[in-house]
Amino acid sequence: MREPNKQNPHSAQEPEIIELVNLYKKRETIYTRSFQGFFRNIRISGGIVFFLLYFGTLWFSIGDRQAVLFDLHARQFHIFSVTFYPQDFILLSLLLIICAFGLFFITVLAGRVWCGYACPQSVFTWVFMWVERITEGDRNQRMKLDKSKLSSAKLLRKGLKHFTWLAIALATSITFIGYFTPIRELIPDLWSLDIHSTTTLFWIGFFTLATYGNAGLLREQVCIYMCPYARFQSVMYDQNTATIWYDPSRGEARGPRKKNIDPKTNGLGDCIDCKMCVHVCPTGIDIRNGLQHECIGCAACIDACDSIMDKMGYDKGLIRYSSENKIINNRPSKILRPQLIGYFAALMIITVIFFVMINSRSLIELEILRDRQSLYTKTMSGLISNVYTLKLMNKDPKTHHYHISVSGFDGLRYEGKQNVTVAPGELLNIPVRLVAPPELLQGKPNTTVIFTVASDVDTMPTVSTESRFLAPVTQPLNPEASKHAESIKH
Repeated sequence: MREPNKQNPHSAQEPEIIELVNLYKKRETIYTRSFQGFFRNIRISGGIVFFLLYFGTLWFSIGDRQAVLFDLHARQFHIFSVTFYPQDFILLSLLLIICAFGLFFITVLAGRVWCGYACPQSVFTWVFMWVERITEGDRNQRMKLDKSKLSSAKLLRKGLKHFTWLAIALATSITFIGYFTPIRELIPDLWSLDIHSTTTLFWIGFFTLATYGNAGLLREQVCIYMCPYARFQSVMYDQNTATIWYDPSRGEARGPRKKNIDPKTNGLGDCIDCKMCVHVCPTGIDIRNGLQHECIGCAACIDACDSIMDKMGYDKGLIRYSSENKIINNRPSKILRPQLIGYFAALMIITVIFFVMINSRSLIELEILRDRQSLYTKTMSGLISNVYTLKLMNKDPKTHHYHISVSGFDGLRYEGKQNVTVAPGELLNIPVRLVAPPELLQGKPNTTVIFTVASDVDTMPTVSTESRFLAPVTQPLNPEASKHAESIKH
């Protein structure tokens, strides 16, 4: 809103002029150009490894099952030779904490190298950009194509690009679903259109559109606006964090010049203002403006700038991995510092705890549930009876035979199955009744009993779980029961 001019007394009567400002900036299409360089080769090598692991891992088998399979229906999560169950949720929590602290440690040490080299969003975006370059040409050709009128050639190029994007997205989606549904069953069913589950079709379509939209249409907007990592990374940065920097002391003042002319004679720095660093940036920023949250640390600007420095005969490193201390404060960087050591120590401690818990976890899960309808009952012969349900789970990938026994006090009798066979991952409910003479329970209304399960494999430790045997507070004498108790003692 424009304020009235106080120097003019008549201006107070002028109508107020309201200026509308659009707070939402329209997205500008980013046209990246092709380039070569050391960090590009590292990123391509990492992407190839990522694709081989993602698309190839689920085709490996261990025994008669897929090596990596998250079977939600059976509530079993197979990761190579280890099987996790819902009871192992604490292990999953520790694994996620390990990943988080690993990310924090890498961020403090070297900035957003995860985003630039290993993040699936970045990897698939670079693949989709490569497809775009193959079908529509390099930067100038794509800009010219977008500005041209609609034609059959333009439709063909655009159609081929989007078709290839959708094909890659579909393959990615099917592979992702293959980690939850056996891939060797999923592929033939899809090929023969014999999919009876609408849920499977829905998720295939959902992840296909998600991959196509994120890597093909949204691209840098996912990193800038949707990913929270770009926002809280500054909390973990310090003055020694190695990130991508432009060296203004060497590059300024910018300006074009001929190759064989010494820039110092014209008062220029090494930066020739070619804007190559901007043209190759997938998020469209100018790294010469300093550290920005949009920078994903892909080092494309370093490769582009180094190639220009080679052509001009200058030293490389005008744009390089460095720290605020070196670039701004002219001080040496410290590698070992309290924040980095703290993250590393926490990462190591949690990792050790995770592997100790995996190696020490029991492969037999035993839970004792008492009958909730009655605390105890009396049999026709006057004995006290307690009813339980034993929940026995075999967490080993092999079938085992188990022997069940109970201990607690003399005269306690076990009634129920003592030898059972449990398949891998099977949860068996075993009804059990314990009976005891009332004379042995005088003054013992609440007695501890221990259920023990032993496997047929000597290397597998036994598992014991405590429960309670309940009886009346006072017991009337029963001659028949007394004789029965004496016979049990002898």
